[in-house]
Amino acid sequence: MSEEPEWSERRADPEPSNRPHGRHGARRSPGDLWRDFKNSPFLPATVLVLIVSAGAGLFAGSYTYAMANPTPHHLPVAVVGKPQSAQDRSAFVAGMEKALGSSLRLRHYDSRRQAEQAIEAQQVFAIMRVERPKGVELDISSASGASVAQLLQQAGPQVGKKIDVPVRVKDLKPLDKGDPRGLAIFYISLAAVIIGFIGAIQMSVHARRLNPPERIAFTLAYALLGGFVIAAVVDWGLGALNLPFAHSWLILALTMFTSGMVFTMFNTLIGRWAMLPTWGVMVLLGNPSSGGAVSWPLLPSALGEIGRWLPPGASVNAQHTAVYFPEHQLLQPYLVLAAWALVSCAVFWIWRHRHPGGRDRTAAHAAAPG
Repeated sequence: MSEEPEWSERRADPEPSNRPHGRHGARRSPGDLWRDFKNSPFLPATVLVLIVSAGAGLFAGSYTYAMANPTPHHLPVAVVGKPQSAQDRSAFVAGMEKALGSSLRLRHYDSRRQAEQAIEAQQVFAIMRVERPKGVELDISSASGASVAQLLQQAGPQVGKKIDVPVRVKDLKPLDKGDPRGLAIFYISLAAVIIGFIGAIQMSVHARRLNPPERIAFTLAYALLGGFVIAAVVDWGLGALNLPFAHSWLILALTMFTSGMVFTMFNTLIGRWAMLPTWGVMVLLGNPSSGGAVSWPLLPSALGEIGRWLPPGASVNAQHTAVYFPEHQLLQPYLVLAAWALVSCAVFWIWRHRHPGGRDRTAAHAAAPG
């Protein structure tokens, strides 16, 4: 009799069943699967895979498109010469245009001194003078654009041989000995641009609790110190460039600050995806069109025009003028950098409540006595 309850209790247990139990056993609809994927860490990781892959192609494509096969379009050249040399000059110009695959924009000057002033003002890239029986004097300016000067230096003597006219090439403004290819200014500007927004990215991660005035102040601080270090390494350490130190330092600092605030602006507007427009404006578009590695006349025409109005191009332009043409300063590059910096700061300040960083002031006031 004592075993009866046990037998009854066993009979009361439900029989094993193959039916699904709970949420995990139910057949999932595509909507449920998408909802789970969207709320998981796999969605942003998948998006990053696609973005990085596309970015790699765009990065390679933008630099290859701009720099792999530089072709001159319209080269401004100063012309000094007597009317009787016009026939020889026409033959030489036609030969140069055919050799370069572009047209020369001839600007006539009454004296050699006026033409040299045009070189200093960065209005022309070379001076051409035709005199019988001396032939053609072609004075290039490597400081105005190393890639343009190299093309002119190669094409001039070749064209002279074809038309049986002697051609003498002379470099009026050579580059610094430590920078024979004229790339150092591009490299230091590139460093300022990239480190500028990387600094802002790292600050948003490791100094997230900075409030807006503090964030702007610390961005300015690392820009000033970073610009000083870049100039010191390139000038004092490597001797690659003979920089006007204070001037170049401030250009680099302004570039770094502008680049950092551009990222901060986009971080305020679109949050965690701020790297996309920052990378697009500053690296994919800005650096290839800056005129630092390939002079503007050799870039595709659209890039040559756009590059002047972006921070990388403005930085290269300002630095190039400060180093090689100190007596003919240009205002445009400084206005471009200042405009990008001011707009970025203004957007960040106006919509600062949307920025993912900062301290919770409301909680702090609520915890205060009284």
